[in-house]
Amino acid sequence: MNNLKHLTKTIYNQANPSMTNILIIGAGPTGIGAAYRLWQRKEEDWLLCEKEDHLGGLAASFRDEKGFTWDIGGHVMFSHYEYFDDFINHMLGDAYISHLREAYIWMLDRWIPYPFQNNLRYLPEKIQEECLKGLIEDRLKPEEARNFKEWTYAVFGEAVSRYFMDPYNFKVWAHPLEEMCKEWIGERVSVVDYKRILSNIIHKRDDVAWGPNNQFKFPLHGGTGGLFSPASKLFGQKLLLNRELEKIYWKEKIAVFKDKSEIRYDKLVTTLPLDLLCKMVEPSCEDIENASRNLVFTSGYIIGIGLKKRLNSRRCWMYFPQDDSPFYRVTNFGWYSCNNVPDGDTEQYSSYMCETSYSSFKKVSKDEITEKTIDGLVNSRLLSKDDISKIISTYIIDVKHSYPVPGLKRNKALSIIQPWLEERDIFSRGRFGGWKYEVGNMDHSVMTGREIVDRIIDNTEESVYKI
Repeated sequence: MNNLKHLTKTIYNQANPSMTNILIIGAGPTGIGAAYRLWQRKEEDWLLCEKEDHLGGLAASFRDEKGFTWDIGGHVMFSHYEYFDDFINHMLGDAYISHLREAYIWMLDRWIPYPFQNNLRYLPEKIQEECLKGLIEDRLKPEEARNFKEWTYAVFGEAVSRYFMDPYNFKVWAHPLEEMCKEWIGERVSVVDYKRILSNIIHKRDDVAWGPNNQFKFPLHGGTGGLFSPASKLFGQKLLLNRELEKIYWKEKIAVFKDKSEIRYDKLVTTLPLDLLCKMVEPSCEDIENASRNLVFTSGYIIGIGLKKRLNSRRCWMYFPQDDSPFYRVTNFGWYSCNNVPDGDTEQYSSYMCETSYSSFKKVSKDEITEKTIDGLVNSRLLSKDDISKIISTYIIDVKHSYPVPGLKRNKALSIIQPWLEERDIFSRGRFGGWKYEVGNMDHSVMTGREIVDRIIDNTEESVYKI
C-alpha cells in the first residue's frame, strides 16, 4: 500500500510477557470481539497480538496523501444482534451516519434497482419475458441442487441466471459456481417471490427494501476502521502490535512470533486464515494439512479513485455483472461520510472504491488493474472521459485472502481441522479463521469473538459459528 498512512496510531507495542491464560491472535473484528468480551468480563489474564501496527484486519481504513480515506472493500454496519448494537454504541457513541441503502445493478446500458430478480420491470421487454418464463417453468427443485450453480438455475430459472447470477457471481468469487456448495446462501441471496415480482411489473413499482442491510450505519470519522480503533484505549498493554505469529507448539502451548518472542498460553483463539494456521502447528499433522488444501479462497484488488469533482448521486453501491468492467462492485465512498474525502468537502471532492476479484481461474494483472478500472468506470457511465483529468488520487490494495470460498469440500475439511485444533485448545474463528462466509459479516465476527470467550470460560455453546 504505497503512500498510505494508517488512521489508527500505534499505541502499545513494547510489552513482551511470557505467559497468559487466553491468547488471541489477530485484531480484526473477531479478535477485537473476543478481547472486548474479556474486558467486559473484567478478566485480567489475556493478551491480543496483531501482526500490523494497527487494528481492524480486513475492516481497517487508511488515509492517502491527498486526504482520501479508503476501506479494504465495501463494508457497512448492520446488525442481527443487540450485543453488536451495544458494541457500536460503546465504540462510536453518536459519531456515525445512518443511510438507507440505494444499491443498483449496471447492465444492458441501464441502472436496475437491487435486487435484480425483484426489479425485472427495468429490463427490455424481450429479456423481461425470458426471465419471467424462466421463473415459472418447471425445473430442478432447489433441495435437489448439488452445487451453487444448479441452485441458482433451480431458484431463478435459466434467463435470470444467465443474465445476472452466473456472470456476477463469477466476478465476485473468481471460481466456477459448480465448485461451490449451496449451504452458505441463507440471507445472502434474495430468493424468489413470484407474486411480488409480477406485482412489481404490473404496478411499475421499485422493490428495494430486501435484506438485512437495507439500512446501515457508517462511522463519521476514520472509515470502517473508526469502529474498531477506540478498542486500543480499552485494551491498554494487553494489546501487542507488530507481533506476527510464526509457529504454534501445541504440546507445550507456546506461540512463537517472527521477532523470536514467545508467549505461553492455556487457550489460544486465532483469527488467522485457517489454511495458513494448519501450516504453523508443530508437530505438524498430515490430516489437517491435507484437509486445508480443500479450503479455497478469492484474492482481490481494491482500487480507490479520488476525484476533484462533486457527485450528485445518492447511490451507495453498485453491482457490475458485465465484462466491460473488471470490478464486480463500486462503492460511492464519499457519500458514506464527508470525512472520506479531503477536508470533508463533498462540494469539491468525491471517491469511488472499486473491487475486483482474482484467482487461478480468473487472472487479473496488478500492473493493469488501475487503468482497466478507470476504463470500466467510463464504460459504466460513472465517469465521463472528461472526468479522467479530475482524478487526483489512485491507490491499490492487494488482498491475498479476500473471500473464503464455500467450496464443495469445505464442510468436510472443517469437520477434520476444527475438532483436531480444539482438542489441543486452539480455537480458530472469524471470516477466515472459521472459513464460513455466511457468518463473516462484522456483526457475526464480533459475536463469534464474544461466544468463543464465553465457551472457554463458561463452557457455553456457540450459536453463531457451528462446524
